[in-house]
Amino acid sequence: MEEINIGIIGVGRIGRLHARNLKYLIPGAKVLGVADILEESAREVASQLEIPMAEKDYRALLDNDDIDAVVICSSTDTHAQIISEAAQAGKHIFCEKPIALELDKIDQALAAVKKAGVKLQVGFNRRFDPSFKKAKELVAKGVIGVPHLVRITSRDPEPPPINYVKVSGGIFLDMTIHDFDMARYLLGQEVVELMAVGSCLVDPAIGEAGDIDTAIVILKYEKGAWGTIDNSRKAVYGYDQRVEIFGPEGCVTVGNPRQTEVAINGPEDTRTDKPLFFFVERYQEAYLAEMQEFIKCIQEDREPPVDGLDGKVAVEMGYAAKESLIKGSFIKLQ
Repeated sequence: MEEINIGIIGVGRIGRLHARNLKYLIPGAKVLGVADILEESAREVASQLEIPMAEKDYRALLDNDDIDAVVICSSTDTHAQIISEAAQAGKHIFCEKPIALELDKIDQALAAVKKAGVKLQVGFNRRFDPSFKKAKELVAKGVIGVPHLVRITSRDPEPPPINYVKVSGGIFLDMTIHDFDMARYLLGQEVVELMAVGSCLVDPAIGEAGDIDTAIVILKYEKGAWGTIDNSRKAVYGYDQRVEIFGPEGCVTVGNPRQTEVAINGPEDTRTDKPLFFFVERYQEAYLAEMQEFIKCIQEDREPPVDGLDGKVAVEMGYAAKESLIKGSFIKLQ
């Protein structure tokens, strides 16, 4: 198959991860350039990974006719604009979530993608986790019958910096957005109503910034099933990512992977390793798989499995949760 030339925009933690995967682990991909507003960071990554181009202005990548696609890992407030410009330049696009925090900007970006006829994949990496993917497949096969209940637990090992919290859009648009996407993905159904409750129990500074750090969201699915999402910004034992799907014929569960599966059985207790620390460790396979899929979609000329509409719906759910928290009632989703 043809080799796909890639430009990476934004080389912070997640951008560097994608750069390494594309450089060393994904056949058919070639990284031609990286860009970052911190030019020193771009040059550092380019030097480490032997990438030809290192730029401060991402438009240099868009103007390069040899680059077929871009991977957008810059700050959230730049995503929609870069998507539109990349589409106009005829580049296929992978963009980390969210597309934007404003729904009108999402619509503008998606319109640009549609007009240009390029591909857009949104970075909901959890869909590509082998365990979550198998859970979805089992549910789709009817192994547990028609699902009745879904439970999603997502807890971070520590809260983000307060400066980040202030510009993140809040817990529902920053953290729970992944869980909203998983809720739709696991059942293959839309959520028609939701209600959110929450408070600030971890760090008072988060509350002072106008956000919460502890939340529960109740979901009503279009076919009558119910779901819950529980979030916390601080789980002292590590990154807690679990799923349970219950139906009349059984239950599918996904637990936390650990560094090893060794257990020490003693006279008073059984000890195991804690869950992996954070998302980079937990979702290594998922990050690799989602990027492999993006490259294959370009090579095979097919639509990505996580598209712009998926990106928009998750943001809509986030805003519904924020509204519900204020009003104390269920909010209907279109």
